[in-house]
Amino acid sequence: MIQKQEVERIAKLARLELKNKAKLAKELQSILKYVELLNELDLKGIEPTSNSIKRNNVMREDKPEKGVDLLDQAPATQDKLVKVKGIL
Repeated sequence: MIQKQEVERIAKLARLELKNKAKLAKELQSILKYVELLNELDLKGIEPTSNSIKRNNVMREDKPEKGVDLLDQAPATQDKLVKVKGIL
């Protein structure tokens, strides 16, 4: 069983202000029991998945393209750098 002190420590690490620590302790215990149940499953031969629907990459191939040269459009440059007014 998760103790109140553990809940307080977790809340402090997460920078959370908790009002009902006893209720949260019960909820965390329930979550941990479920994780233990999942750990008992035999998953040998099952590939990990990130999505249950098989999808192909629909993005275009990433190819470099000729873009606009910033230095050509800058009002002032110096040694291949954009020159700006000082602000301090």
